[in-house]
Amino acid sequence: MQETIKTISPIDQQVYVERTLATQQQIDTTLDTSVEAQSSWGKTEISERKRICRQMVKYMEDHAQEIGLEIAHMMGRPIRYARGEVAGLAERAHAMIEMAESALAPIQLQEKPGFIRYIKRDPIGTCFIIAPWNYPYLTAVNAIVPAIMAGNSVILKHSAQTPLVAERFAAAFEVAGLPEGVFQYLHLSHENTQRMIQDYRVDYVAFTGSVPGGQMVEEAAAGRFIGLGLELGGKDPAYIREDADLDAAVETVIDGAFFNSGQSCCGIERIYVHEKQYEAFLEKATALIYEYRLGRSDDPEVTLGPMVRASAADFVRKQIKEAVAQGAVTHIDPSRFPFDESGTPYMAPQLLSHVDHQMRVMTEESFGPVVGVMKVANDEEAVALMNDSEFGLTASIFTRDIEHGIQLGEKVQTGTFFINRCDYLDPELAWTGVKNSGKGCTLSKHGYDALTRLKSFHVKQPEVK
Repeated sequence: MQETIKTISPIDQQVYVERTLATQQQIDTTLDTSVEAQSSWGKTEISERKRICRQMVKYMEDHAQEIGLEIAHMMGRPIRYARGEVAGLAERAHAMIEMAESALAPIQLQEKPGFIRYIKRDPIGTCFIIAPWNYPYLTAVNAIVPAIMAGNSVILKHSAQTPLVAERFAAAFEVAGLPEGVFQYLHLSHENTQRMIQDYRVDYVAFTGSVPGGQMVEEAAAGRFIGLGLELGGKDPAYIREDADLDAAVETVIDGAFFNSGQSCCGIERIYVHEKQYEAFLEKATALIYEYRLGRSDDPEVTLGPMVRASAADFVRKQIKEAVAQGAVTHIDPSRFPFDESGTPYMAPQLLSHVDHQMRVMTEESFGPVVGVMKVANDEEAVALMNDSEFGLTASIFTRDIEHGIQLGEKVQTGTFFINRCDYLDPELAWTGVKNSGKGCTLSKHGYDALTRLKSFHVKQPEVK
């Protein structure tokens, strides 16, 4: 009897989806089919790849309402926001489709008499994409579309929490007319996921998830000399300078901290506020947080849904409890949020002050609806605290002095630096991280680099006699 995976909906803790895990025979067949399909797909004109990928996006847009409801049930994002993920998918996909021609064009060199020289970008082969549940379409499309546009085949292993996403991509590509075998998915156990990474038929692995998960991928791929794209953890900071537009800063960073119940790779997890803005910031932020409505994610009035599972919520509750025991002060009364209850995925948002970097809540990824706020005396202190982290995915500074803000940004150790915004991916900018936030790059034209193999052509022309 084959093993199964069960998706427990955070809405009611009931089984929402159950799927059978792939057998070794199914895995072998999928890999063989992928290799064979890629050999033909890699020769397909870019114009045809564009047409098919655009049609895939159209399918997603046509089914946005059903997709939104599935997201709400599988991982708990409020239905009023869940459909927006399809709009984000479309933005990223169309950007990557449109930049493909220039990104994949042969690299022309300076003319050298008697020679023809250029560098071609060939597809790398079969790409194995391991995607997470928190932004299940957005994280997956970052790798899927450029991989297919580059002429590769793709095998998607999506999170056990969001298996319907893989099936939606497969349906969309089938309707779009993608040749059989170019895109496939597998529901896999952890053991078989590792075996896939070790399989000689896999040429590239893109993983989005935790630091331990990234370590597993690196260990599994050791000695294979294949490319790895690893987007891992974050503890992203924001700094509100003395000259910041405080109302705009509060609105932006609180949304960045609590959207998706704080379950965002680039969500704001720690805030540093200049001492002259500090008290006003706490007052305005507390008032704004009380406007959130916690409840079932299928309720259109809800603005803060449950976390993905009870254990995740309890982890964040433990961080808060420890911080309070160490001197942190809570600003939100959980009793104002009726659904909040220990041992369930429903968790009231929390704002903490009087925190420091001795507390786990300021150093360890929370991935939940909590944020700590520290008072700072100047820019130097703020930048030092922003850099005092094992992570470096994004960082934000709020200021009216853009030139000085950029100067500070040069000192911040991060993959993406924002001024006066946060928690957003621009598809034309490289998405990458430093330190334990991972390695590699998606989005922008540079997202194509790891998905292609360079091949140099050096041709000596015959002498004219």
